[in-house]
Amino acid sequence: MAPVSPSLIFSLCLIFILIPQATTQPSFICHTCSPGLGNYTTNSTYAANLNHVFSSFSSNTAIDNGFYSASYGQDPDKVYAIGLCRGDLNQDVCRSCLNDSALALIQLCPNQKEAIGWYDNCTLRFSNHSIFGSEDENPSCFSNQNNVSDVDGFGKAVKSLLDSMISEAASSNRKFATKTSVAPDLSKLYGFVQCTPDLSEQQCNNCLEMTSSQLPLFTIGMGGGRFYTPSCNFRFDTYLFFQPQADASLPLSPIFPSPMPIKENKRNTARIAVIIAVPTVVAMILVISICIFLRARKPMDTCETVDEITSVESLQFEFSTIRVATDNFSDANKLGKGGFGAVYRGTLPKGQEIAVKRLSRNSGQGDQEFKNEVLLVAKLQHRNLVRLLGFCLEGNERLLIYEFVPNTSLDNYIFDSMKRADLNWERRYKIIGGVARGLLYLHEDSRLRIIHRDLKAANILLDAEMNPKISDFGMARMFVLDQSEGSTNRIVGTYGYMAPEYAMFGQFSVKSDIFSFGVLILEIVSGQKITRFRDEENIEYLLSYAWENWRDGTTSNFIDPTLRGGPIAEIMRCIHIGLLCVQQNVADRPNMTSVLLMLNSNSVALPAPTQPASFLQSNLPSAESLQQGINSSVTPYEVSITELYPR
Repeated sequence: MAPVSPSLIFSLCLIFILIPQATTQPSFICHTCSPGLGNYTTNSTYAANLNHVFSSFSSNTAIDNGFYSASYGQDPDKVYAIGLCRGDLNQDVCRSCLNDSALALIQLCPNQKEAIGWYDNCTLRFSNHSIFGSEDENPSCFSNQNNVSDVDGFGKAVKSLLDSMISEAASSNRKFATKTSVAPDLSKLYGFVQCTPDLSEQQCNNCLEMTSSQLPLFTIGMGGGRFYTPSCNFRFDTYLFFQPQADASLPLSPIFPSPMPIKENKRNTARIAVIIAVPTVVAMILVISICIFLRARKPMDTCETVDEITSVESLQFEFSTIRVATDNFSDANKLGKGGFGAVYRGTLPKGQEIAVKRLSRNSGQGDQEFKNEVLLVAKLQHRNLVRLLGFCLEGNERLLIYEFVPNTSLDNYIFDSMKRADLNWERRYKIIGGVARGLLYLHEDSRLRIIHRDLKAANILLDAEMNPKISDFGMARMFVLDQSEGSTNRIVGTYGYMAPEYAMFGQFSVKSDIFSFGVLILEIVSGQKITRFRDEENIEYLLSYAWENWRDGTTSNFIDPTLRGGPIAEIMRCIHIGLLCVQQNVADRPNMTSVLLMLNSNSVALPAPTQPASFLQSNLPSAESLQQGINSSVTPYEVSITELYPR
């Protein structure tokens, strides 16, 4: 008889021992799977390595001071795992939580090579690439509860509590700190912060500073909340949810000092609370009075704007620096001009190349678009999104400073008869996949759920390796928690790329972006714009042309002639996916998780597409207005003032 694999024994133990516990365990507060990073099969080497790593949780020595990290195997099947327990818990509770997490995460993210889950007591993460010693802020998760009456005062008290713990946690060996403060209503406010101990002091500090910058988004009006990232977390509440003193059964190594005992005198505490609260209340009243006075004198919400911008004030550039970098915004450095102003190329003193978006001074929506992009884009970090480096506010000047992307936008290649030849199928397929991953991040994996609302070829920039980066978030919408759709009577975007339910009724959702993505796929495959000119008089809508050829079995007519000789099955599959994305029925369109799965796995069967929404053109704009809209970043409808919602 063949010997039984230790990993198999461990798997069976997990099933028979932990399943009864899992039925009583609460579900993860949040969890994220990463299907775009690859899958593994049940009996594969990766599965065996993952089981081997998890099996060491049962060891008496594996979990040291609430932190566990290990790797096993050889690339490309090597597994890396990190387990982190709340710093005030004993070792038995910690190990139990991590064992429960291992079972639950494998069940929730079956056969996926990367996942992370957050329980109240612990965090578990595994990946097929190294995650040790790296500061990772995404994906993130937050939740909150318990409304408070003094929204502004409570928010400031929470931020003060968090900020007071950052340096203490970052400089400690355990990367953990707790603190008690006083809320505006004189009740107690409790908080803790924690980083994974493998981070440096600076990395931990950076992660917690990022968390602090998110407070206005997830603590507004809330008396309790928590914020999780892979590298750090923060929690606050009005009741004592952590152990004031770590359990003695948790062994502490010599480099980890024992926590000091807490002694509390009620009379002194009350006195201190009053001493702290009275000046705080007076200061708050003074600030609010100044804001009301300034608002009455100036039409612009000065205080509100300052409050919103200060969350990313560390990104602020001096106007003189940007003026020198762009040679005083010379025409020689102008990269282009959009609906809200010109974009210039520049070079910072240390040699870093940048792209500067200078909003038009006479633009009625310029200030709003500026605030929208700063608040949104600064919080979004993904390799397929253009990275915001900073901003500038000086007088009437509103500048956004982005990373410089050398190969301009996709439309300059795909619709140019000469440059189109530079985009072989391998590059086009890479662009389609990159845009899909960027949209998945916006819709599902970022700390905010973002609807772009203006996804098109002109807003896809290409870096030096022709990797796509989604840009221009001036029209984006952020959804509240659990919100799946919204509506507006102010339509923004670009004709042809807009889903019909949005163009006609103002209804938008993640499926609106899916529609735009489907149009983009069909443009990339065909090399034609959304309006396809057969001659100077007749214009045919690209989606109707794609559908006619698909229906008649002549899809090869739709493919860009420069792609002849390419992998026809893969090209046809992309056309199929594009048609699924532009279907009339919103519910029939796939989400981005499904789209990525269909793009990455040929074994996934694709449903038959139905007639594209835009093929029914009786209620849609005329061909003439459609063509005008393609040359504009804003439709003839009233321009939207994007509202920001905390999630």
